[in-house]
Amino acid sequence: MRVRIALVAGALLAAAVAPLAHAEEADSLSIDGHGTVASDGTVSLSGTYRCVDDSAGPVFVSATLVQGDHSAGIGGTQAVCDGRDHTWVNTSVVKEPAYQAGAAQVRAHLMQLTTGEMGLPTPAFLASENSGVELS
Repeated sequence: MRVRIALVAGALLAAAVAPLAHAEEADSLSIDGHGTVASDGTVSLSGTYRCVDDSAGPVFVSATLVQGDHSAGIGGTQAVCDGRDHTWVNTSVVKEPAYQAGAAQVRAHLMQLTTGEMGLPTPAFLASENSGVELS
């Protein structure tokens, strides 16, 4: 009887731990709460990402900066998909419209390019994040 109870308890523990181990392997993306804008219009944004599998095509971190009614794509970083956390930094020179120090929004995506039906690259979004940032 004790052996049976121990086996059941062990199976319940394994069932409870398995989803947690799998959850750590999920794709994820975050945005740092601070970005920079230089006097020459260079904008830098950063955060962290994790992706597990890039066998279907390359993976990139894209970011869009929104301030007031201005919106611009800020660089793109190719991701390393090894299941570990990595830092991303996207930088672009944005002269028109120029961004100012202060509050802004960032929309970031962890995007994989796969080959579509007609042989053209097709984006697949692995993770997305929207966050407020303070530009300085």
